[in-house]
Amino acid sequence: MITVVGESLVDLIEDPSGEAVAHPGGSPANVAVALARLGQPTTLLTQLGADAYGRLLRAHLAGSGVRLDPASVPDLPRTSVARTRVAADGQAGYDFDIAWRSFPDRTLAGVGSGSHCLHTGSLATVLAPGADDVLALVQARRASTMISYDPNCRPALMGDRTTAGHRVEELVSVSDVVKVSLEDLGWLHPGRGHEELGREWLVRGAVLVVVTLGDGGAWAVTRRGAARVDARPVRVVDTVGAGDAFTAGLLAALGERDLLGAARRTALGGVGRDTLTSVLAEAAHVAARTCGRRGADPPTRAELAADLAVSRPDT
Repeated sequence: MITVVGESLVDLIEDPSGEAVAHPGGSPANVAVALARLGQPTTLLTQLGADAYGRLLRAHLAGSGVRLDPASVPDLPRTSVARTRVAADGQAGYDFDIAWRSFPDRTLAGVGSGSHCLHTGSLATVLAPGADDVLALVQARRASTMISYDPNCRPALMGDRTTAGHRVEELVSVSDVVKVSLEDLGWLHPGRGHEELGREWLVRGAVLVVVTLGDGGAWAVTRRGAARVDARPVRVVDTVGAGDAFTAGLLAALGERDLLGAARRTALGGVGRDTLTSVLAEAAHVAARTCGRRGADPPTRAELAADLAVSRPDT
């Protein structure tokens, strides 16, 4: 079981006619949906509005097989919204209207207990006042659960870069799997190379650091060594949710290899290049499939299997 903690929101994305269409979104919610579609039992701790958008998100989560954690906040006055602009090349930009509140006292006591992995990231880890609850939860669960973290930086909402960077580094130090984009690193540490930073984060406490490089593929490093894969070719419709799909593909691939769980930290840190390469390739496949359709609409396990059957026909 994987527990995901963080925001759910609605992406308002312009369709070709110029009309804004509501799509379910929010980085952690996207990860949860993708994990569930990949066959991983998944629970999401989040915050939702008691409105039409909130009902849309609940239906989307339930339809994908995501269980809503009982400690979730279900009755915000309104659901958070991101207005998404898609450029001609499919790259997405965002304007956010989001609230991330504190959780009621004592409600987080059981969140993540019994899970092999707790994943968090994005706005829920930096927006006050709820971000402090998320950090405290991660710190409390580290001894018993593998922690996964994706900064997924949104500079317009993260305030001062130095302050935000300190929170990112604090979370890196208590995380096992850290997935970060080249764009995130460019904002957090301008002018520094991703390989240098990845190895530095290993020293801080991470066991596996993965950097997505856009159309340059992905790179990963453990204390044993590094691996890299090319991006999977795809006709890009938009990039909404692609990084989240990659994260889910990464965690699902690790889970299928019995590399999730607090007791598996040593095994994860000792994986060889061949295993790292295959894990990255599977994650890149999930991301590419998501780029091929509108919004954060990750593939199912069956769709990925069908792709592989087409690419490797019987001879």
